[in-house]
Amino acid sequence: MRLLMTADAVGGVWPYALELARALAPHGVEAHVATMGPRPTDRQRADAARAGVALHEGDYALEWMDAPWDDVARAGDWLLGLARARAPDVVQVNGYAHGALPWGAPAVVVAHSDVCSWWEAVRGEPAPASWDRYRAAVAAGLAGADAVVAPTRATAESLARHYEIAAERVRVVPNARRADDYPPAAKEPIVLTAGRLWDDAKNVAAVARAADATPWVAYVAGDAASPDGRAVEWGGAAASVRWLGPLAPAELAAWMGRAAVYALPARYEPFGLSALEAGLAGCALVLGDLPSLREVWGDAALYVAPDDATRLAAVLRTLAADDGYRAALGARARARALTYTPERTAAGYLAAYAAAARSGRCQVAPEAVS
Repeated sequence: MRLLMTADAVGGVWPYALELARALAPHGVEAHVATMGPRPTDRQRADAARAGVALHEGDYALEWMDAPWDDVARAGDWLLGLARARAPDVVQVNGYAHGALPWGAPAVVVAHSDVCSWWEAVRGEPAPASWDRYRAAVAAGLAGADAVVAPTRATAESLARHYEIAAERVRVVPNARRADDYPPAAKEPIVLTAGRLWDDAKNVAAVARAADATPWVAYVAGDAASPDGRAVEWGGAAASVRWLGPLAPAELAAWMGRAAVYALPARYEPFGLSALEAGLAGCALVLGDLPSLREVWGDAALYVAPDDATRLAAVLRTLAADDGYRAALGARARARALTYTPERTAAGYLAAYAAAARSGRCQVAPEAVS
């Protein structure tokens, strides 16, 4: 089977796409990944080559960026040209607008995040009318897809609220990471957090601020500067916080192996790949109290309201003081994380591809993607 998959190299979609391509390869899937937005770095290109991915790079604004629509249209023409040249058996759109293109093959749209859900969760109100064109494009992409996938039921329900798609139409397939890439090590008195500091959804700065009221140092990994170059205030006293900056995947995995606690008090998180990585590394998890994260982790994590700084600091102090409790929580997190295997994810996507072919919306034989 030949798969054409769209992606971007900005955030979590990139490692997700490579992980999925690796998981599908043993099933005879040849993955072609077409990127938009900022071009991949040399390191990302090398990672794609190691994953066995055929990489196609486009220089087009993403649909959630400022004034993107001319670029979105040009990207659509480019993607259809790739589809004609590569003749994929199935197309996976890791966005929304391009789900409405006339692909000539079964099209699966995968929900990773969306602006209207983000805005509601982070800003506490509906996205303004300036996002109406985006709303319409997302709704059209979802309606045009032969199948829709989301990583959690909570994400599916959020799509239904904002874009007039029935939640029952969305197939839930959890994300995955390879356990061997995140080995636990001897744990140290470290609270680790990772994420884009400029993204209010990740709420990474809350961990830096809470560290002032805890006995342990918080280590913060990720991009400090926003894409527009805006300086970000992240707080925290110099004695209680260590800024690690952007880390390569192997470097972040090593820090997760060392860290006793991983904190991600997110305001919005459809699945949480970084929490999964930290769980595999045996970290005790402190997460934002969100339906999606509770769905993924159950009783294998502790939860705090994202904007309750006092509670966050209290939970971190409790974990720092109680070795047994902390170790038990880390063991529960690892056991839960080990259930989110690449094999499970691959099986879910193969089923979604086959369902898309059976939808009758595209003239492709179901056995081509079975």
